[in-house]
Amino acid sequence: MIQPKKLPETGELVMVRVSKIMPYGAYCTLIEYNADAYLPISEIASGWIKNIHEFIREGQKDVAKVIFVDTEKNAIDISFKKATNAEKKNKIDEYNSEKRAEGMFTKALASAKMESRKDEMIGKISKVESTYADLINDIYNNKDPLSGIEEKEFKQTLYDLVFKSIKPKKYTVSYTVELTTLDTRSGVKLIKEALGAVEQTGVEVLYLGAPHYRLLSEDTSYPKAEGRIKEAQTILNKYSKRISYSMKSNKGE
Repeated sequence: MIQPKKLPETGELVMVRVSKIMPYGAYCTLIEYNADAYLPISEIASGWIKNIHEFIREGQKDVAKVIFVDTEKNAIDISFKKATNAEKKNKIDEYNSEKRAEGMFTKALASAKMESRKDEMIGKISKVESTYADLINDIYNNKDPLSGIEEKEFKQTLYDLVFKSIKPKKYTVSYTVELTTLDTRSGVKLIKEALGAVEQTGVEVLYLGAPHYRLLSEDTSYPKAEGRIKEAQTILNKYSKRISYSMKSNKGE
């Protein structure tokens, strides 16, 4: 978050560091907030815990779920066991993404020699974006979230940094196709013609050994990569009266 709330909300997933272990629980620091929280021993793990030190250690970083917040007393209780493995993984990915995005923001300030104006710039950017990750994603997707920012050098530096640093994720869709024909005179020519037409769609054709071929489609969009494979299948369908074919997805291999 560009400007974190004072306290988290009940049900929120938070990054924590175990700071002090007690006989019946532990005090933890909320890494994303200027606050502490209490982890009851009953919320560390399922089942009976005889020795708390067998389950947690001081300095340990983990993901917890907020189960109680008293805004008047600034008291927060958290739970390790109520955060599922999937929730923990997603939270860690989100946290790491936010830290990388914040690093780009800080680097852009330094490059523009504006470190002394960091708080001022945070105030301006927080009016249009709630997280650094959202800011970077919107820049990358050409939404120009800083169109109203007057500091042109900082803005251009940040935009340049984003496009140099982020490599778009690519998705690969792979199928194995078997092509056979009973046409002894022109069958081989037909197969070459069909595969040539497939390649015109942007699908890469790899020879695995007759009669097997691999079709590869790569794109920054999975639907587009899959769509080219479907185009290839449509082309093969046009040759199906003289060429028999079967396709099998290589997903998971």
